[in-house]
Amino acid sequence: MNPYVPILFFFAFGLAFAVVSVFGFKLIGPKRYNAIKLAAYECGIQPSPQAESGGRVPVKFYTTAMLFIIFDIEALFLFPFVVAFDQLGLFPLLAVAVFVATVFITYIYDWRRGGLEWD
Repeated sequence: MNPYVPILFFFAFGLAFAVVSVFGFKLIGPKRYNAIKLAAYECGIQPSPQAESGGRVPVKFYTTAMLFIIFDIEALFLFPFVVAFDQLGLFPLLAVAVFVATVFITYIYDWRRGGLEWD
């Protein structure tokens, strides 16, 4: 027996499971549509008329989320360097220093523009 047959079997099984999971709800799911189910959902409250009319959306939450992602990824990239610091030479140290300086400049820029103040 070919050693790749089990791998192909699991790949086909996973693909079939994904397709059935995505499209199977149309066959077995309930079909009771009404106005409440078709309405937009905003955290359990009635949708605001400003959002439905295309009004301005505050981006403060999204800016905070992006800052969290930036600094979280920084920590994720620094962890392997800290673990292998004893075996590394000067070049990786300089590369990490440039990386930290770039993120620090981003932090200072956002701090000066008031991105860290929650109004």
